[in-house]
Amino acid sequence: MAALTKDRNTPEQDGKLVGHPVAAGKVIYAGSLVALSATGYATPAVTATGLKGLGRAEHHADNAEGADGEEVVTVARGCFAFANSGDITRQHIGGTAYAVDDQTVAATDGTGTRSAVGTIRDLDAHGVWVEF
Repeated sequence: MAALTKDRNTPEQDGKLVGHPVAAGKVIYAGSLVALSATGYATPAVTATGLKGLGRAEHHADNAEGADGEEVVTVARGCFAFANSGDITRQHIGGTAYAVDDQTVAATDGTGTRSAVGTIRDLDAHGVWVEF
């Protein structure tokens, strides 16, 4: 595509809430940590490589019986509290959060078995605050 030669009305979205098609055979629970699979579909976060952190599921999305993309889940970007795997301390604030499962994050990649999903922003009684 060529460079602009006149003004353009560029569409906008705030990026806070985004709908993502759900991977076949997956169920995503409201409030869970959602990741993007290597094939480009939303999936519950798990201990695996090749995932990209998307954020928090805003509702339940059941695609257990469907093909890729038959269901869509709305995912929120922001800063959300998830469970601590037990290895995150205050010294990890500002570091990378790695997915253990759809509600738990860790401070390490588990010797190359976990995907980076966000940035650790705080740690308190609610859990580990992860920014997406």
